[in-house]
Amino acid sequence: MVTTASILATFVDPQEGMRVDVQTGSGFPLAFDTADGATTQTAPSPTETILAALAGCTSMDVGSILRKKRQPVSTYQIAVTGEKTEDHPRVYTRIVIEHQVAGDVEPEALRRSIELSATRYCPVSAMLSHAVTIEHRYRLRRDGRDEVTALVAVTGPEGARVI
Repeated sequence: MVTTASILATFVDPQEGMRVDVQTGSGFPLAFDTADGATTQTAPSPTETILAALAGCTSMDVGSILRKKRQPVSTYQIAVTGEKTEDHPRVYTRIVIEHQVAGDVEPEALRRSIELSATRYCPVSAMLSHAVTIEHRYRLRRDGRDEVTALVAVTGPEGARVI
């Protein structure tokens, strides 16, 4: 079954600035902007929101899977960084996602949750991986134990490689 999504975007002031207000088909407002030298930026840029969408999508997957695995997470943040080309259209060439988790979480449960999001569940990651190399990592802090960090998977135009 094919599903569709709709967006209505309005360029706020065609004579000045770059702000665009968006109404999603599900009824939520968004705003985009970039600094054009003459005006101050009032909202994230469209490319920043791509990274935000990736962070939101994968965190929902991983958080849900960890909950199902009954892993006691006390805090969970995701840091996403993207490297862009200097020349237009200034596309992302590499993205790094670091899941920063604290709690009495088993490293294997966290690793597997990230792997499933990166290779199976997150549609934003799947779409971006057709054009961009994405590294999926974690940093796990547990009371009284050494911090654990690991590279879980690399996805991209050449496919997925699970570490």
